Amino acid sequence: MATWDDVIGQSDAVSLLRDAASDRGDDAHGAMTHAWLITGPPGSGRSNLAYAFASALLSNDSDGDPVTSKQVDARTHPDLTVLSTSNVIIKIDEVRELVRSSQFSPAVGRYRVMVIEDADRMAERTSNVLLKALEEPPERTVWVLCAPSEADLIPTIRSRVRAIRLRVPSVDEVAGLIQRRDKVDAETAERAARLAQSHVGMAHRLATDAGARDRRDETLKAALGIRSVSDAVRAAARMMEIAGDDAKAYTEARDAEEREHALRSLGVEPGENLPPGLRSQIRSLEDDQKRRATRSLRDGLDRILVDLLSLYRDIIMLQLGRSETVINKELLDQLEQAGEAGSPAETMATMDAIQQTRRRIEGNVAPALALEALLVTAIR
Repeated sequence: MATWDDVIGQSDAVSLLRDAASDRGDDAHGAMTHAWLITGPPGSGRSNLAYAFASALLSNDSDGDPVTSKQVDARTHPDLTVLSTSNVIIKIDEVRELVRSSQFSPAVGRYRVMVIEDADRMAERTSNVLLKALEEPPERTVWVLCAPSEADLIPTIRSRVRAIRLRVPSVDEVAGLIQRRDKVDAETAERAARLAQSHVGMAHRLATDAGARDRRDETLKAALGIRSVSDAVRAAARMMEIAGDDAKAYTEARDAEEREHALRSLGVEPGENLPPGLRSQIRSLEDDQKRRATRSLRDGLDRILVDLLSLYRDIIMLQLGRSETVINKELLDQLEQAGEAGSPAETMATMDAIQQTRRRIEGNVAPALALEALLVTAIR
């Protein structure tokens, strides 16, 4: 459930928002305001904190009551409106609709809560639509925005929100959460948290999805096996396939569920032909799913690059005699061999190339070409 217990390693932020939700805050700490911005690195728990805060605001208890928390988890509470996207950007029409619904008074709770995940995915024109709502908010409406950093939002929005910065939780903190919440053994939880580098969402996936673990292992072993340009080209092609498989695993079940729900809501029974008058609505859903697939593929490629960064970070740590800091302990023998085959300067050059590749792919450079150029630098 969406509770404060799911927010790990953020005691100051939890204390501030808990006080604000209970109206116990003062100007120095926890004062309630109409707009909040929760920032922090990926996996730091921005969304968990946002929904725990929403549960507290929507219930009569600053800790959130179980019924309200379940409704928030299911996104079915009548006074909660959520805007999240798996697409590359948030559409302006989505924000216009959110702003329109923010004008309604709370139906059952103390507040109406509007949560925007990944608020950094708004273009400037879209952000200006939201800005008008933040400038003249209804009395009992609270906005909660989530983004990696304050710099990802336009200055005029930053000036109208109260910002809370989260830190990266420790591996032990994430492992404890995963073990408790996902009911996995301590060893699996620790490994998942370590390999995810304390990213809560990725740790959950690695702990509960053997396929995700296998794909990650194959990616790193492919990088360690590069000895020639042809090896680099083959490894890049395989990594593209792995990213595609990962994106497919993430989106396939969700797409089918969405389509089934849409057909059911339109009165179409399973197996029936779709009436011509309804095809445009299903086509619109399919277009949204294609955009989400594009974003999922891009996110999958970025996860591969983050994993590669951890690999070469381990190699340079071993080259500098810091074996106790290794992340990918299961590959220690191969990491040591890779460290002996090159110099710290060469390893650092590969790490720089990984960061450059992340920027290139985000800038719409062809991913296969960007990966090939990167992996050529890994030849030893």
